[in-house]
Amino acid sequence: MKTEDRTEHITEPMPAERSGHRRDLAAVGVGVVLVAAAALVGRSVESADHSLFVHWPPLLASWNPHGGIGTVAAPAVAAAVIAHGPLLAVRLRWRTLLLGCYTASLAWVFSLALIDGWGRGIAERLTTKHEYLRAIGRFDDIGAALRTFNDHILIGPPDNWPTHVAGHPPGATLTFVLLDRIGLGGGSWAGVWCIVTAASAVVAALITLRALADERTARRAAPFVVLAPVAVWAGTSADGYFTGVATWSVALLALAASRTVRSPAAAALGAGLLYGLLCYLSYGLPLIALLFVAVLALTRTARPLPLFVLGALVVPAAFTLAGFNWWEAYHLLVERYYQGAGGVRPYSYWVWANLACTAVAAGPATLAGVRRVAAGAPSALRSRAATAQDRLIVLVLVALLALLAADLSGMSKAETERIWQPFILWLLPAAALLPARGRRGWLTAQAGVALAVNHLLWTGW
Repeated sequence: MKTEDRTEHITEPMPAERSGHRRDLAAVGVGVVLVAAAALVGRSVESADHSLFVHWPPLLASWNPHGGIGTVAAPAVAAAVIAHGPLLAVRLRWRTLLLGCYTASLAWVFSLALIDGWGRGIAERLTTKHEYLRAIGRFDDIGAALRTFNDHILIGPPDNWPTHVAGHPPGATLTFVLLDRIGLGGGSWAGVWCIVTAASAVVAALITLRALADERTARRAAPFVVLAPVAVWAGTSADGYFTGVATWSVALLALAASRTVRSPAAAALGAGLLYGLLCYLSYGLPLIALLFVAVLALTRTARPLPLFVLGALVVPAAFTLAGFNWWEAYHLLVERYYQGAGGVRPYSYWVWANLACTAVAAGPATLAGVRRVAAGAPSALRSRAATAQDRLIVLVLVALLALLAADLSGMSKAETERIWQPFILWLLPAAALLPARGRRGWLTAQAGVALAVNHLLWTGW
């Protein structure tokens, strides 16, 4: 397709965007009210009994206006994406666009992290008393560490694991152990690893959108997937790394199911391998399987399933043979969760305040896009996702379902702006439904939220 033809095709209004600007603004208003209510109620609850364990509810943060080298870099990256992103998303060749989006995402996440400086923003984030790197020395004998891993999850026994080590299967800690073994030890390399893998999720998401919906939808979504407030928590957070693994698993399955890759069999096997790994990175992320169901339903095939399942068994088999019992560990984690802050934090507050955290991390453009998804859902479901727009709507709806399941479980009380990154990422493409004429304004709002949060608050992650 010639450039001018592609430009005309992609800037042509999608059916869902032809009206509704006031309703979009109303949806953003609802999000603002939700965040304000969570802040006011949260402050009251925390002042009364200190049961929230957060200093700036609903976010795990404290008031700390500050700046750093990223104070110059982050606005510059945002301005470049706002000014040129929508047009380049239309004009660039597909592979060049993917490379450009990865570069822009990498720059955005890095520059936001550097608002806190290299030390506090990157090098020291994964070295605090709650983090994975505190346990590296206890994995000198990896086999012994895996066999006895469950003995140290609960708070009572001696030498219990740091919070994040205990709160995740050992695959998470083992990642940093292996980085250390190949000479990439310490907080700087760990932080860089998380940022590099987190930024790659943007590419995986766009590949998925192209395979399941169409290229036009992926191109329209691209600037919004790059310039998202959730990037604040992708920087040097292991959850950013988990997001990369989760998103590439979905992308590979989408390529295999749509048969838009040279070797669908290899893609299906790779998707399964990554999903198996994901289950040993975080106990909550098996919920990503709901997106796999959506992929197979949208492509109307189960052909990749045998190889996907085969691949998904590899990592669990390896850890089980090494002596780690996932189910026992999960039940011990639930017990430990209620031994600590999770047992004190009130479910009645966090079950809705978690959604306020999500509203901040997703940003106003995403809220407006999700409003359009909700409006288009009845038609999309009735027509069985006949159009590209319908398929986008179904994908976002399933991501919302996974997020709500995590919320209702009660195992994610607070910190969801960080923990729910793998689900929030799939809400961002909803902004593709927004009108082309207001796209730069919405991107500016997205960037403004991220810059405000990172400059005014110390997020701790």
